[in-house]
Amino acid sequence: MNARNRKTLKDIFKKPAMSSIQWKDIEAFLLSIGAEISEGDGSRIRIRLNDVRAVFHRPHPKKETDKGAVVSMKRFLENAGIKP
Repeated sequence: MNARNRKTLKDIFKKPAMSSIQWKDIEAFLLSIGAEISEGDGSRIRIRLNDVRAVFHRPHPKKETDKGAVVSMKRFLENAGIKP
């Protein structure tokens, strides 16, 4: 995991939740820790990490992830055993 991925992990776990994390950074972080990402319908993506599965929507038209999605990503990572 490089420095950018470590920063993304810290940003996901910040309180209060940030709304300025770019989705591409979250995807890059997930891939760096071994997550499997597959495309769904429309803007949906399926993520599998440590036998935990989740479905997220890529943000559009903005590139930044909203606070609700960041909180959901944090919960997903905690369930998969990932913490900063």
